[in-house]
Amino acid sequence: MGHRVAHRCLSALASGAVLSVLAVLVLLPAPAAGPVQPLAAPAAEPPAAAGAPPSCARVLAGMTPRAKLAQRLVVGVDAGDVAGTVETVRETQVGGIFLGGNDTALLTDQALRKVQAVARIPVSVAVDDEGGRVQRIEMLDGQLPSARSMAKRPVAEVRALAEERGRKLAARGVTVDYAPVADVSDQPANAVIGDRSFSNDPDVVTTYAGAFAEGLRAAGITPVFKHFPGHGHSSGDSHRGRVSTPPLDQLRAGDLRPYETLPQPGDQVMVGHLDVPGLTGDLPTSLTPEAYRLLREDYRFDGVVVTDDLGAMKAITSRFTVAQAVTRALAAGADQALWSAGGDVAPVLTALERALADGTLEPAANDTAVARVLEMKGLCTR
Repeated sequence: MGHRVAHRCLSALASGAVLSVLAVLVLLPAPAAGPVQPLAAPAAEPPAAAGAPPSCARVLAGMTPRAKLAQRLVVGVDAGDVAGTVETVRETQVGGIFLGGNDTALLTDQALRKVQAVARIPVSVAVDDEGGRVQRIEMLDGQLPSARSMAKRPVAEVRALAEERGRKLAARGVTVDYAPVADVSDQPANAVIGDRSFSNDPDVVTTYAGAFAEGLRAAGITPVFKHFPGHGHSSGDSHRGRVSTPPLDQLRAGDLRPYETLPQPGDQVMVGHLDVPGLTGDLPTSLTPEAYRLLREDYRFDGVVVTDDLGAMKAITSRFTVAQAVTRALAAGADQALWSAGGDVAPVLTALERALADGTLEPAANDTAVARVLEMKGLCTR
């Protein structure tokens, strides 16, 4: 993981501040009236070498259950509401925020530093910036071509485009890009995936999505491959309702092939809301344990797995509240649950505390997920 990952989430901080950040990882998630002293580390755990992140076990031992659960949430915020976002992070200490809306206030004048300043654990800051129809900083830093257009260019040029874009994102305080799209698709350009996919050829997707991810990594941005296990040959749009894909065996032969080699240590994978014959039953992949086992066991991915949006897609919201969907997703195997709708985070955390207490969320699995999140941020090593 090393300095590259630490840079992703701590780029807004001076390099000498890393150890001081680690010293307060164990604080309670709610703001206190006065200074709060960190809890002592377990005596059996030897101190970390100077300048090296501590073990994740050492960090987790000093965190409250609510603080751990908060790290598993990525909450949508209005990118035009700086004060509101600061207050959300101050009150909830969520692990990540997702910038939505049409405004760019949080992306200008180093406004995200104000958010990081109230976070006891550095917050991951995510955007959707794929290029084409889905981009976030085009009004600030120019347009990025669609994936399908980029696939007509030399691979090295795409890597360079992604690195340049990543550096612009990082300079504005962004740490995570929900890109590249790893879906294999021949849909018309304006379909739900369409020109967001590099190609209908799995090898081309692997090559170009890999180049795009490499460029982001070089800029200190965490890439997120989506939408596992494959949205490119689906019928339907999860924003509007349930989505069906070809059977699992067919996905293995094409749609899933990019996941054989693409995700690297420190990357993330996003699981979609997909009904897959041979894999899912009554629930979509984002809420189905078998989907996460497929990614972990068959495709050997041990990094952070995040859900697609649980708060603005009718494939989920037509059946579940945000708190219900988040609980189901984390219990199924997601490390982090994303919802763009924002709102009051406290009831979601309270529901998760109940789920942890009654065994719906297994404590050891919860610790493993939190450790992945903290390691992705460069704050500890597993």
